[in-house]
Amino acid sequence: MSVSFSPPVSFAALVFLFALSSVTFAAEASSGTNARSPPTQEQWMALADELDGRLHTALPVSSPCFEIVNGVHVGRNETECAIVQQGYTSPLFRSPRFSPRMFPHWETCQKTAAKCLLDSSQPNNSVAWEGVDCEQGSVSPYYIDVQSAIDVQIAFRFARETGAVLSVKASGHDYKGRSGAPGSLSLWTRNLNEMSYSANFVPEGGNESFSAITLGAGVPFEDVYAFADANNVTIIGGYHQTIAASGGWVMGGGHSVLSPVYGLGVDRVLQFRIVTPDGQLRVANKIQNPDLFWALRGGGGGTFGVVLESTMLVEPQMKLQIASVNFTQTPENAQQFLKLIVDQTLKWSNEGWGGHMRASGFINVNPLLTLEQAKESVQPAVDFALSQNGTAVVEELPSWQAFFSKYVVFVESAIGAPVILGTRLIPVDLFSTEAGKAKFLGVLDNVIAQFNITPGVVYATPFLFNHTEGSTSVTSAWRNSLWHMSYHGQWAYNSSVEEIRAQYELNSNMTQMLRDISPDSGAYLNEADVHEPNHEESFWGDNYPALLDIKRRYDPDGLLDCWQCVGWKGLEDERYKCYL
Repeated sequence: MSVSFSPPVSFAALVFLFALSSVTFAAEASSGTNARSPPTQEQWMALADELDGRLHTALPVSSPCFEIVNGVHVGRNETECAIVQQGYTSPLFRSPRFSPRMFPHWETCQKTAAKCLLDSSQPNNSVAWEGVDCEQGSVSPYYIDVQSAIDVQIAFRFARETGAVLSVKASGHDYKGRSGAPGSLSLWTRNLNEMSYSANFVPEGGNESFSAITLGAGVPFEDVYAFADANNVTIIGGYHQTIAASGGWVMGGGHSVLSPVYGLGVDRVLQFRIVTPDGQLRVANKIQNPDLFWALRGGGGGTFGVVLESTMLVEPQMKLQIASVNFTQTPENAQQFLKLIVDQTLKWSNEGWGGHMRASGFINVNPLLTLEQAKESVQPAVDFALSQNGTAVVEELPSWQAFFSKYVVFVESAIGAPVILGTRLIPVDLFSTEAGKAKFLGVLDNVIAQFNITPGVVYATPFLFNHTEGSTSVTSAWRNSLWHMSYHGQWAYNSSVEEIRAQYELNSNMTQMLRDISPDSGAYLNEADVHEPNHEESFWGDNYPALLDIKRRYDPDGLLDCWQCVGWKGLEDERYKCYL
């Protein structure tokens, strides 16, 4: 077995794996209403033969650093461990490997503390592995390296015949643990990495052409942006190198700092190619399978099928105005700056700004203004930062790729450490009246004072985008909100179950303050509180009943399921036994 790209499974490896999976499924079989019998060794061997080397085994990425793995003394592999330690907090290390997730608590069983983690703050800290058993946790012990639709069709048939649990993973950039399940057979789409550009793409069955890029399900945005730039076009996408553009990002909504002008990912996608759980390879666009196309434009990934590729509308290469403002945060200037940006947000939104803001500065972009207009627009924030002995830069860059390379790569979210989010879409009415602003600022000040935690703001709602009503299935709250606001929770690699539970509760309690002042709004399903109350309403609003009907139509046997997704089976299902 390998900690990175596992070799094709051998008979010996499969025997070990079958023993491990039998324990997993046996535990499920004794647990109640959702009991499953384990596939037999003969069935697994037949699957391995049918997939001709594309079925692989997997252990937790940190396993080479441990003497004991899943109760077996295997000895430490110093060479492999050094590679893991060096790359442990690097997204470029984690993304192309199956076992790791960007946020490694989803590799563990949080409820039982079964884990195999290093200390993300000091990966060479031997306390993490000395005398510790590396346990499989929630890492799927086997996966299919998907190369074509046939691989997915085989997996769906296998799950239907044997009762095996399926999960779907691309990059593992997932805040809610939906790309894995303990004991599952994972469909790994990361190596579907083809890209093509067409100045005259015509969706199948249609007659209208578009400038578009077609992307395999595993292509990360870092590669997409470079490819788009080489073709002198701009694709609207995420704020991290390793997000898979065709995966859960777009199917859950897909925000971008260019979304205020150009829309969400679901507004940009023109076509999907997907294998649905009934085993059919389908094209979904406005003409063919339009119900499925609507569901995929906001209904979430890992739910309606396994997407093999998507095609997205692109814009010409464009100049961008950039405003970067930073200063050292104190309790006093944090509250003052939050008031400033709350006061300015409606004006800035009407001018086309998007970006990422916090209590100590922002990095905002604008595709509509000239450089002189941009300087005038953000002057109040520039003046404030300079008054705090901070820095301020307002400049023009020639393309999205130039902006991404200069600014984004260096400020991406932390990787390799446990991180959870609680988020809310903040509606325009809290920015448009003095009473609304006072109510909102009261909550922000309260959180800073009580918890010493300041919010993060993704300034990326499609405020100026002229969308067609009902064309996507995301919550309508996206269309009348100005901020996607978040709180972060973190803990150490060796935190106890109760310490972890306390972080979830704290995050939920802080997020509840935002729900209380925006009761008719919603949340972004890809980045919401793991324990979002009334999640069907928060994520989809009035669209949920139709989404559920479509889910049942294309997945009548319920082969795909994930945490708080459309048709979620709920806490009683054994695949969620590791959630707190």
